[in-house]
Amino acid sequence: MTESSRVGVGSRLEFGLYRFVSRGLALLPERWAHLVAGGLGWFAGSVLRVRRSVVDENLARAFPAESPDWRARVARGSYVHLARESVALLRERAVGAGAVLERVQFQGLEMLIQAMSQGKGAILVTGHLGNWELAGSAVAMAGVPLDAVAMRQKNPLFHEEMTRSRGELGLRVILKSDATRPILRALKEGRAVALLADQNVWAGALWVEFFGTPSATTRGPALLARRTGAPLFLALGIRTAAWPPAYTVTFQPLPVESTDDLEADLHTTTRSYLQALEDWVRRYPQQYFWHHRRWKRTAPKDGGSGTAPPGQGTM
Repeated sequence: MTESSRVGVGSRLEFGLYRFVSRGLALLPERWAHLVAGGLGWFAGSVLRVRRSVVDENLARAFPAESPDWRARVARGSYVHLARESVALLRERAVGAGAVLERVQFQGLEMLIQAMSQGKGAILVTGHLGNWELAGSAVAMAGVPLDAVAMRQKNPLFHEEMTRSRGELGLRVILKSDATRPILRALKEGRAVALLADQNVWAGALWVEFFGTPSATTRGPALLARRTGAPLFLALGIRTAAWPPAYTVTFQPLPVESTDDLEADLHTTTRSYLQALEDWVRRYPQQYFWHHRRWKRTAPKDGGSGTAPPGQGTM
């Protein structure tokens, strides 16, 4: 019995609605599909106000010196961006590799390939900025052997769909729940491994500043780079033109500290890529995923694990 055969009615209805909407948007002319998506994004953020309090709180924390009007514009833009890029992904899977690569420019790709020629693979840290899914697909379609670490979707039908579509674009998926051995194996095979590294974590977190606030951050990328010798890069896919959609996928090499103080090294390396990501977010604030509770925990004062601020949940 397959996993999908045990899916409940609610999950099937949810997936059916997704397929109906996605196929409808795929049938529309591209410009119309993006206009419809942008309108839906605006409606979700400005009328329904889905997670709007989270977005507003995050923007106030990240940009305290900016005016409320400026932050409101960025908030609205983030919803529109998220909706449009979701449509871009749906259409990416329909048009194929050639059409996607025509809209992507790479910066630093040769540097990445040269670094990978040493036989240790590469670790690509990225964040929820621009279109991280499209960027990963573009890298794989450009010929870089790439594995992406991802969480299992709660809806098994969504999980199967995403795994299949990523595979069709040349991207291998490693489940985050049991990622260590597959990552090490991929690096030994000379592959690149991509990890989203800007979300709150609980177990084994490093407390590293992000937009001026100590943030519970995964130590995984820094620890992997230090122990395997794999080169570390920040990889981002930024939308650089509104119409027709165009993207720049950038690879920025990052230093990996290696001294006698492991914890200090991990903190320094992690801080380097969070600072680099922050610099990019400041340039393109509307393209960041402000909808996640990045600062759901407060930094520990006594060496503990930290706590969630009052009223903040797990998302």
